[in-house]
Amino acid sequence: MDELAKILIVEDDSTIRMLLEMALMGAGFREVKSSSRGDDGLAEARRMKPDLVLLDLMLPGLDGFTIAKRIRETPELAATKIIMLTARTQNEDIVRGLECGADDYVTKPFDRLVLLARVRAVLRRGLPLTEGVDFDGLKIDETNLVATLKGKPVELTGGEFKLLVKLVAHRGRVFARPADERTVDVQVANLRKKLGKWGDHIETIRGVGYRVKI
Repeated sequence: MDELAKILIVEDDSTIRMLLEMALMGAGFREVKSSSRGDDGLAEARRMKPDLVLLDLMLPGLDGFTIAKRIRETPELAATKIIMLTARTQNEDIVRGLECGADDYVTKPFDRLVLLARVRAVLRRGLPLTEGVDFDGLKIDETNLVATLKGKPVELTGGEFKLLVKLVAHRGRVFARPADERTVDVQVANLRKKLGKWGDHIETIRGVGYRVKI
């Protein structure tokens, strides 16, 4: 249940922070914590291991971009979802936020009900891979490094297999490709070719990277 999710708010505006806490707890979320500084928020994330972080961009201590990157670099926080919450609406900020690992981007001012709907939607995305799960005919055996499509093994290189696992395990999340890294483009092209029609699930997010929608 979404209500069992642990949520961390990192927001320096005390009024907005209080409104977010009230909205989430009023919606039934049982564990909601908050921080007013970026450095404190990152430390709390490492202690709490939240399911979702509502993250402001402009913060004292560390900015939201840096926090998002460090969360994504922390193995024990790999499953943590991030919604960036900010008044900055320029396209370059949105792209940068996605590149840093954000799952969604909500601008201020926001409607409480819309925000709660986005929180629930993000929490439902990108469920971790479970052994034996069928992703529209695709099954992945991480232990034996084998992918099968409709019961037939798919011949993949090590890099292609790792990329497929990352995209499918966190389906719905955009994975940014470094601007100077072409290897990922080649691996995606190979995956689409080897997976045939299933490869249509791999979407290109122009100027950012890739994601899988199932």
